[in-house]
Amino acid sequence: MKKAKPVEVDVELELEESDELTEFKKAKKAEELGEEYDARMIRDVTARKESIGSSPVSTENFDWDAFEKKGFGEGYSKSDRSDLENLYSGTVTSINEGEVVQGTIVGINDRDVILNIGFKSDGLVPVAEFKDMTDIKIGDVVDLFVEERENVLGQLVLSRRKAKLVKGWQNIQQALDKDEVIEGFVKRRTKGGLIVDVYGIEAFLPGSQIDVKPIRDFDIYVNKSIEVKVVKINYSNDNVVVSHKVLIEKDLEQQKVAILTNLEKGQVLEGVIKNMTNFGVFIDLGGVDGLLHITDISWGRINHPEEVLKLDEVVKVVVLDFDGEKRRISLGMKQLTPHPWDSLSTDINVGSKVHGKIVNVADYGAFLELQPGVEGLIHVSEMSWSQHLRNPQDFIKVSDELDAVVLTIDREERKMSLGIKQLTEDPWTRMDVPSKYALNTRHSGIVRNLTNFGLFIELEEGIDGLVHVSDLSWTRKIKHPSEFIKVGDKLEVVVLELDATNRRLALSHKHLEENPWDTFETIFTQGSVHKCTIISKNDKGAILELPYGIEGFCTVKNLVKEDESKPETGEALDFKVLEFNKDDRRISLSHKAMWSKEEEVAAPAKKKKSSKGKTTVDKINKETEKSTLGDLEALTALKEKMSSTKKEAEK
Repeated sequence: MKKAKPVEVDVELELEESDELTEFKKAKKAEELGEEYDARMIRDVTARKESIGSSPVSTENFDWDAFEKKGFGEGYSKSDRSDLENLYSGTVTSINEGEVVQGTIVGINDRDVILNIGFKSDGLVPVAEFKDMTDIKIGDVVDLFVEERENVLGQLVLSRRKAKLVKGWQNIQQALDKDEVIEGFVKRRTKGGLIVDVYGIEAFLPGSQIDVKPIRDFDIYVNKSIEVKVVKINYSNDNVVVSHKVLIEKDLEQQKVAILTNLEKGQVLEGVIKNMTNFGVFIDLGGVDGLLHITDISWGRINHPEEVLKLDEVVKVVVLDFDGEKRRISLGMKQLTPHPWDSLSTDINVGSKVHGKIVNVADYGAFLELQPGVEGLIHVSEMSWSQHLRNPQDFIKVSDELDAVVLTIDREERKMSLGIKQLTEDPWTRMDVPSKYALNTRHSGIVRNLTNFGLFIELEEGIDGLVHVSDLSWTRKIKHPSEFIKVGDKLEVVVLELDATNRRLALSHKHLEENPWDTFETIFTQGSVHKCTIISKNDKGAILELPYGIEGFCTVKNLVKEDESKPETGEALDFKVLEFNKDDRRISLSHKAMWSKEEEVAAPAKKKKSSKGKTTVDKINKETEKSTLGDLEALTALKEKMSSTKKEAEK
């Protein structure tokens, strides 16, 4: 037998290039598949690799005779095999696909990072998955996800990205279970909140969970770290919801208790405006909110808090009232400054002329602001001498600047009443009123109001007159002025009576013309026949339209045709005049009298009905009748009296 020469060889290289290594792989594959194979080859090759290592060894003392005699893997005793199995047990780690293991970086190149996880072969992971590790080096230990133990090429497939996801979900679940505070990195803003990177997983931070106060600019949190708590996990959608607000609320709860314990009325505090509404603002006092009502912001009148305040503004306020149980705090700001009434000039008294701006208009009047916090009420009745100004908004508007006269002032109660119409002369006190509105003078005015008894007409601003419903027409019987005219129309009138002291003016429209009943008295004489049209009917009778547009009345018993039938509305028939009363403007007629010979029908049934309504002329006539019975001189005197009365009436 030839003796081996002492030469230096690389046994590992030799094994890799030999057929034994190929056989080793086949044996290992068969072992994993559960097939029978010569296990000695596996153990022998493994043992040789472990004993040789990666360094070249000396073959000077190697027993080549024993090696050639036993052959590869043959001739081992049971004890030798047992020793070898114990020696190499655990050198190859058993791993499962889909689990996370730790691996050591053993090599780095431009494309991949080589990692050893204690398996039969090393794995490769793209360098791109280590971009968050700027200083990676050989020997670093990282978590890896086993995708495949051996792919079609016999390679171990690993992923650090998936390992981070699996590990991240585990950490997130643990943080939720243990209510832990974790740190995240705000990557970007999204609709309604922020996207936060937590353990490599994108979590959603709603805008309402960022802070206890409303956040209007989410961008200030982007690319910054933030502490959060996991509040919800939805594995079906891979959705995680976190909150930063819950961390603040715990701290604020303690502050609230401390603030409410030491809170007192009149205490001056500093706070931040966190919310603004049309009725006031909510101020954060350091963990507890207080309401600053709009009326307590300024002594002057404001329509919205944003006119004088801004969100996130730091302001000083005073505690007006608080409820410890309900945790309600009422705050004031204007109370920190003196009341404007205290600085009001002493020269302002009743009768003084003042200037200001209209800040509010109500149904009953308007408020004139003389200076911030000092206002006076201008009642609607003090805006114009006219008695028909109903809506102040038709006269003045908000922000109008105007002058006024002080009518009353109470500095203690801080109240003031003002007037505008006092700046002009009262029209009823003018010298020309008695002559301008003398009896029987004609005027034109605007109808301002209608009532059941008549209408009010404005001849000029401040001077109104009443036209009674009976003075609208000589011929028509008007029940309500709306049958004759409407508000806003112009109307010609004649003055019947003037009382400047009591500001009363009686007017008439019908007196623009002569009284036609003087003429009608000669036309519609008793017993005369006229063609009339039935306008309407009721239980008492029918209203008839006579010539010249006047109306008459026919009772039911006189509204009968010769054939005993009843005429209908709109039918025109001949009627006979039974009674003509000029003073009451009443004409009684009958159709039955046209064909019946009954005397009682022709004679008026109620001829003496108007005895109470006799006029002065009737009284004079009665006196005349009595006088003619035995005193001719008395008759002459009575005629002269009638003549003088008529002349005075004409004047």
